[in-house]
Amino acid sequence: MEIQHEQQASKGSFTAYESGKLLGEMTYSKAGPTMIIIDHTDVDEAYKGKGVGLALVMEAVAYARNNNIKILPLCPYAHSVFKKKPEIADVLR
Repeated sequence: MEIQHEQQASKGSFTAYESGKLLGEMTYSKAGPTMIIIDHTDVDEAYKGKGVGLALVMEAVAYARNNNIKILPLCPYAHSVFKKKPEIADVLR
């Protein structure tokens, strides 16, 4: 699985692909220079339960750590990942 990160002025996304097929996408909004708000995660029905959503959240966590920013997970799925994984609380806002 390959995850691509795209960023515009105030929005961004992490998108998962495999062999050119879109598996899922997680979108966020920037809230100033030190925080992003994850607002939506969507995984193709055929790939639900196969770790695609988790991979997208973990890619956002790596991005946050590398850029010294925090994440506010308003998306219910992303929020649930943060509740289940205390080891990523360092980037939680």
